[in-house]
Formats: sequence, structure tokens, C-alpha cells
Amino acid sequence: MKAFTTVTSHVCPIMIDDADTDLIIPKQFLKRVTKTGFGPFAFSERRYLDDGSPDPAFPMNKPEHAGAEVLLTGRNFGCGSSREHAPWALDDAGFRVVIASSFADIFRTNCGKIGLLCVELDVAVVRQLEALVAADPAVQVTVDLAQQLVSAPAVGALEGVEAPFDVDQHTKHCLINGLDDIALTLEHVDAIDAFEGTRPSFTPLVPTP
Repeated sequence: MKAFTTVTSHVCPIMIDDADTDLIIPKQFLKRVTKTGFGPFAFSERRYLDDGSPDPAFPMNKPEHAGAEVLLTGRNFGCGSSREHAPWALDDAGFRVVIASSFADIFRTNCGKIGLLCVELDVAVVRQLEALVAADPAVQVTVDLAQQLVSAPAVGALEGVEAPFDVDQHTKHCLINGLDDIALTLEHVDAIDAFEGTRPSFTPLVPTP
């Protein structure tokens, strides 16, 4: 997966509390046999009108939020089912960071496994970021994983943001080095080979590249 160091981007604010994985990617789109191609269906129940045309009021459809790599959202994001398709859809839609005041644990874990960073900030900081984006949709937010810091400049009379965040250190290592589960395992290929070399010949062996 793509390594994550620092992302600087404008923001797409989808301020929904308790957005479950079925809202992020509805069940009728789970029939694909690949991990890609889910982006156009992300938030489809809110993103499109009944005739299938984009709802101009939904943040992802607004020109000022197009191409945003940072998604700002409400509390308990990613609750509900454990479907991996939800992070896949957000990643395919171009997001590299999701900022919220809280996340569902399984969703957060699934995001880390594909290179999508979940940043949990105090609700007051999330609201300040929301206010900055409302005042100037072009405001740039920087998420520095190495320093574990989110920052944004002041906009007019609104104060800027400089907020540290916590992250599981194993997840941080994998994100910074671009390691998915397979790549992480292959870091130990010498130890695996050495172990396999001690196994009796009549036992199953695991071939390595």
C-alpha cells in the first residue's frame, strides 16, 4: 500500500454523527470481487437524488470540496457492520485521512490496513475545523503522522488549529512504511525460512518467494 507521511489538503466536511458502514457504502454495492471501484458509491444514499443525479447540496458534490484528501465528520464514524468495503470506498473516493471525534474500533482497524489514517480529535477541535472550512473551503489542513499533529491556519477572526493526536504505534509503523499485512509478514521472511528449515520433511511447508 502507499506509504503515509504528511497530507496537506482542503477538506470535505460530512458532519454526520453515527454514520454506519451501510451509509458509507450501502449493501447493494458489495457484489464487486475487487477492492477498487467503490468510490462512486460512497454515501450514495445521501450523495444522489432519486433520479440518480448528484445532489448539489451534498458536500462531496460541491466544487469547492472536489479532490479533498481529508474527510471531516461526526462522532462514532464507521459503526455498524465490519464490512471492509467502507474503508475501500473512502480510499477509492480519494480520501487519505478521516478526522472525527470518535470511531468504531473495527472500522479504524480496517482503515489502517489499507493506508487510510483515522485521526481522533476532541469534539471542540473538530468543530473548530468545521468552522474554518465553512469560513474558507480552500483552507488547507495538514496531517503529519510522524509528528502526530493536525494543523490549520487561522481564517479571519477564527483561530487556527494545532492539535496532537494519538495513534496505535503498530498502525503508525505500517502506514509510514507502506506495509499491508502481506508486506509486514514478508519483513520476517528470513525467520520464516529458518523455521521452515527445522521442520521434518513429512510436515507441510510454506513456500516463500
